[in-house]
Amino acid sequence: MKKQIIGLFLVAASLVSNGAAAQKIRLAEGDLSPLAGEKELNVEFDYKDMKVGKMTETEYVNKKRDEYNKKEAGKGDNWVKAWEDDRETRFEPKFLQSFNQFSGGMTAGPLASAKYTMLVKTTFTEPGYNIVVHRVNAQVNLDATIVETANRNKVVAKITVEKSPGGAWFDNDFDTGQRITEAYNNAGMSLAGFIRSKAH
Repeated sequence: MKKQIIGLFLVAASLVSNGAAAQKIRLAEGDLSPLAGEKELNVEFDYKDMKVGKMTETEYVNKKRDEYNKKEAGKGDNWVKAWEDDRETRFEPKFLQSFNQFSGGMTAGPLASAKYTMLVKTTFTEPGYNIVVHRVNAQVNLDATIVETANRNKVVAKITVEKSPGGAWFDNDFDTGQRITEAYNNAGMSLAGFIRSKAH
């Protein structure tokens, strides 16, 4: 039994590491050294002009709403509400929780008093899917632009995160929101580690 548990753990760890390996994070411009010693980081999120799969967000949302409403009256409208609400109730809290866990002492959140602000813009979302016999992880691409809070025109650095993966262990992720939440979880962890390693 013990060997089976260890085996399952190794398989799960392999799946997570394989997904994370596809993720790319890089410093696109600027310098992160000004963040050295900072204990607070204001964070704001933006989803404007985000692409979803091969569609604009508006096209994707309208398509899903119509599909669900055809199956059951009102189901599509409820789906749209959940799609929008998940940002504040699931994606952003998970991102911040993960970031704070791996930041090495820096607290990130809605902290208007912080010297620096990180503007996290989601540029692309792949919702993924799970139909039991086949599944695809969710993914998000983010642009994290760090500016002076008192002067938003003063850009300190810009970091890009590509293909941050989202999926649950053992493929138990039938809910789209859950998969995307995990993509933000991984993005928060990766950004925190990246900033910590570069802010000397």
